Amino acid sequence: MNNSYLERAKKMIPDPQILSVVAAKRAKQLSLGARPMVRCQSPNQLDVALLEIAEGLLSYEFPEDMPTDSENSAE
Repeated sequence: MNNSYLERAKKMIPDPQILSVVAAKRAKQLSLGARPMVRCQSPNQLDVALLEIAEGLLSYEFPEDMPTDSENSAE
């Protein structure tokens, strides 16, 4: 894994758990044949995914019906 891609991606998605999920899902898509949205010198799909995140080409969103932390603690 390219550390410079990781550091740049962290600026776009600072939460490490969310970053790892987004990068892993995109790397899986790439391994299944999805076309990369960037040119990357590394053949590693995780590096490509991190670079796509760093370039602002990938984002994430939470479903609207997802409970918040305060709703979970009330149970």
